[in-house]
Amino acid sequence: MWFKNLLLYRVSGWNITAGQLEGALARQAFRNCGNMEMESRGWLAPRGDGDALVHSLGRQMLIALGVEQKLLPASVINQYAKARADDIEERQGTRPGRKQLREIRERVTEELMPRAFTRRRATFAWIDPVNGWLVIDAANTAKGEEVLDVLRKSLDAFPLALVKTQLSPISAMTGWLAANEAPAGFSIDRDCEMLAPGEEKATVRYLRHPLESQEIRAHIEDGKQVTRLALTWNERISFVLHENLQLKRLAFLDILKEQSEQNAEAAEEQFDADFAIMTGELARFLPDLIAALGGESADAT
Repeated sequence: MWFKNLLLYRVSGWNITAGQLEGALARQAFRNCGNMEMESRGWLAPRGDGDALVHSLGRQMLIALGVEQKLLPASVINQYAKARADDIEERQGTRPGRKQLREIRERVTEELMPRAFTRRRATFAWIDPVNGWLVIDAANTAKGEEVLDVLRKSLDAFPLALVKTQLSPISAMTGWLAANEAPAGFSIDRDCEMLAPGEEKATVRYLRHPLESQEIRAHIEDGKQVTRLALTWNERISFVLHENLQLKRLAFLDILKEQSEQNAEAAEEQFDADFAIMTGELARFLPDLIAALGGESADAT
């Protein structure tokens, strides 16, 4: 149980216990798509065993949103609809009109939906009432919004704000790279992306490349700004910081995973050990990251 991406939100006034949250999520528990449904969303058991929709350890909570989608490509619908339209034209001598073609597509879709393949995925979220965090393990905001949408439907009141900082990640990362100096507790790694302002949006990417060269400084002097930068925190967590404050390619370094394995005496304890160490590290890491960006902005919404 190690998150690989972080979407950061603030929750204020959280006074919901794990038991109360369990009852609220049960109203939106996951179920498979019905015959005529293209998608179904609902809460899954985070551990994948039993019926508990909230995994709680201390005051930390883990939840998981399940999404099931039917795979029915438009090309398949068009293929069947065309064959049916051709058959009608052959029998009637005239090509079906626009309205009739639309009705044919609708009927074909209804007939194919029960036979469509399905794809299921899960998105995990960590709720930290102690420090006021809601963190979603998602690589894009669309998947994060899926979690928030179902969470809002499950809870009567849910005070939530996207995290904003005094310094924009772009200006902070550009300054760090220009000075070749990361903030306290952080080190600059070997990946970055720089973007030139203006309509052309010229982009330069470096992968596994030293970032202390004069070439990098020349790009910044020409006006390019850093939109992604690989960093490591205290030699414990590596990540890529993006311009919108998303964190991707999160990796908890070996020392933490070894510590987790030592703390788990049996296989069934490994999940709890991973979760405890991950949340403990993130609870220390996130304030350092926010401080490196000048602290939180008061106008977070």
